[in-house]
Amino acid sequence: MPYLSKLQVIERGQNRQYYLICPAPLAAALDFAKGEQLEWVLKDRNTFEIRRLPGSAPAKAKASRS
Repeated sequence: MPYLSKLQVIERGQNRQYYLICPAPLAAALDFAKGEQLEWVLKDRNTFEIRRLPGSAPAKAKASRS
């Protein structure tokens, strides 16, 4: 199932930052964690990969024991 995203651009003077938002259902399916580092690899002009870097995911909080 495809998920659509819109490219966002923030311009501050001559500096531009581009943002691609990952839809929540896709992030949940991939088990993304806040602060996780991802690597973007350009395959060609229309294709890129996003790779999870080993050990980049923050440790998840352990459930408290009663």
